Amino acid sequence: MALIKSISGIRGTIGGKTNDNLTPLDVVKFTAAYGSWLMQHGSNKKLIIGRDGRISGEMVSNLVVNTLIGLGLDVIDLGLSTTPTVEMAVKFENAAGGIILTASHNPKEWNALKLLNNKGEFISGDEGKFILELAKKEDFNFATVDKLGTYTKDEMALAKHIDAILQHELVDVKAIKKKNFSIYVDAVNSTGAIAVPALLKALGVKEIVVLNEEVNGEFAHNPEPLPEHLTELSNQVTKNNADLGIAVDPDVDRLCFVCEDGSMFGEEYTLVAVADYVLSKRKGNTVSNLSSTRALKDITVRHGGEYFPSTVGEVNVVNKMKAVNAVIGGEGNGGIIVPDLHYGRDALIGIALFLTHLANSKKTIKQLRNTYPDYFISKNKIALQNGIDVKDVFEKIKGKYKNQPINTEDGLKIEFDNDWVHLRTSNTEPIIRIYAESNFETTADNIAKRLMQDIGEMM
Repeated sequence: MALIKSISGIRGTIGGKTNDNLTPLDVVKFTAAYGSWLMQHGSNKKLIIGRDGRISGEMVSNLVVNTLIGLGLDVIDLGLSTTPTVEMAVKFENAAGGIILTASHNPKEWNALKLLNNKGEFISGDEGKFILELAKKEDFNFATVDKLGTYTKDEMALAKHIDAILQHELVDVKAIKKKNFSIYVDAVNSTGAIAVPALLKALGVKEIVVLNEEVNGEFAHNPEPLPEHLTELSNQVTKNNADLGIAVDPDVDRLCFVCEDGSMFGEEYTLVAVADYVLSKRKGNTVSNLSSTRALKDITVRHGGEYFPSTVGEVNVVNKMKAVNAVIGGEGNGGIIVPDLHYGRDALIGIALFLTHLANSKKTIKQLRNTYPDYFISKNKIALQNGIDVKDVFEKIKGKYKNQPINTEDGLKIEFDNDWVHLRTSNTEPIIRIYAESNFETTADNIAKRLMQDIGEMM
């Protein structure tokens, strides 16, 4: 169905023909290219891998592991894990890099290889291009029988990750424990069912109920943590008088909350709330991508800091955070990046900081949400058919709205007074994303619909 190569990794659907899908041959080829690239950059042969709960995860993992061993690399396998845990493990083990086997929020037929450098951060665009070229040439040199790599399992990585979170100076375990929170968790049949309850117990939360907790990759609903997919969580929170609900995506790098009345806190406001807390303790700058709510800028200015936008993609957010020395950053999809823990989206540190903020605020989660400015983002997408020239479509739209302020740094961002719309191709799916924001929900929806109609006509 699709094979996508981008800054978000090598991502595709399982089955089908090679070079068009993520088949076993494609997995081996791209793994060999990445491993070969690592070996060109030093003598460190240690590499971390981990996977989410997808049906194809074990098969893909076996292919990846044995390809790396065949190159002469020493693999430390975390097994069922989370993206941020693999990133942390690269640092803990002083490894040369890591591979996370997850297609993040994509449906069950997808999987991906997300590639890390020796800092536990996603590789750069230039590094990715070099690896893709190696894969294209199949320029690999496998090890002789006496120099094959080794294989080790590591079952302590999550515990080390959680311990690092507990030790973070802005996480207040005593305050969280004292509140006796009742929390429902939607783990969407993936590794959040392992990681989130373990974290909550370590934070002193005793009343924890996990929905969709069997880690079988048969996602009970669309795994993207959007309001329309979280009706079960919302209903259970209200039915059982819980304090809040927590939802994560399959690899636990995106995070959103449900209020005690069943309403959505809003995935855009996950970062806003955590940033509000961090900025109250540490003065500094913030970063989010161009598709994220302007509420983060409002909060940052209120605390005396400066806000900086980045192009979409975690590696781009991280690069901007480093450039402006941001104390907190992330993406409006519920991705929290806390730089003094690690430069990666991490729902687990996000949960710990949010619960600390909530506990110390002496408010309900709904009351806390009401302290933030109200903006509405309409999130939409249009499927791309083969042969569509997106660049040409965007040029035509740019011409139509030439009298409006336009940012072309990442697709097209068009401003309409205090409102905006952002059009860009996805790094993870064959789609155009159309995000519009306004103070009024109907206005945001209408702006998005207008641009979707423009795109349809210009295709």
